[in-house]
Amino acid sequence: PKETDDFGSDAIIEVKAGTGGDEASLFAFELFEAYERIAKSIGFRVELLDASKSEIGGLREGSLLLTGGASFRLAQDIDEDSAPLFGPYGTFKYESGVHRVQRIPLTDKSRIHTSACSVAVMPSVGGNDDASALLPMSELRLETMRSSGAGGQHVNCTDSAVRITHIPTGITASIQDERSQHKNKSKAMKLITARVRDAERAEVEKTRGDARSALMGGGDRSERIRTYNYPQDRITDHRCKETTHGIPGLLSGKSDENLVVAFLPFLLIMQREELLETLEETYQPPNP
Repeated sequence: PKETDDFGSDAIIEVKAGTGGDEASLFAFELFEAYERIAKSIGFRVELLDASKSEIGGLREGSLLLTGGASFRLAQDIDEDSAPLFGPYGTFKYESGVHRVQRIPLTDKSRIHTSACSVAVMPSVGGNDDASALLPMSELRLETMRSSGAGGQHVNCTDSAVRITHIPTGITASIQDERSQHKNKSKAMKLITARVRDAERAEVEKTRGDARSALMGGGDRSERIRTYNYPQDRITDHRCKETTHGIPGLLSGKSDENLVVAFLPFLLIMQREELLETLEETYQPPNP
């Protein structure tokens, strides 16, 4: 079975620092930049939606928009004619979840510190300013405010920052990356729509008792999916139980064997097996 979002959908990737203080924000920034490099190396277009930096140069939270349609094929696929082409969402969706890092901080070399960040990957709608795919304005409350943080002489000069609230759910999206209020509103509309649609999708899967709980295609985003152990130079994915080495190279995005592609084949196999198992459990033979 094919999931339509995999083959054509653009994607929004959100990275947020979790437990671990400054180390968590530093790792969140490294992971955020890694996703940007990997997406560009694959051939997707990358647009920064928003990024909130910490005082030490880490990332509190940030969002990227990946576009490019179904244009990526795994190098492992021998029969290229029949191998599927993945869009940004299908390529990156298994990155959703909690990423744990274990390493020695620069500020305290006496111990190994454990911290974490969370990643959410959502299908993006409303590409090319397709207003019909966005949420109706009657469900939204739009607020403008002055931008804060780095930005030189333009900071706090105009009410360019935008916050949109989806009234029925209380979900919000704030963008202050651009100096133009119109551009910030456009980005915020895409982000709020993706967040609301993603929440709706999760509720539907929860209601129908979706069996694919082992993968982020239908799992819990609070679940730890991967550990980055720097002293041992290894990354372990806890869903497919695969481990690979060479953290700097995997995060660099300079080779075909990057962080996303290294685990994607194993996760796709898991998804296929779980889908088949679900079909077998729910199959009812026709009456004779």
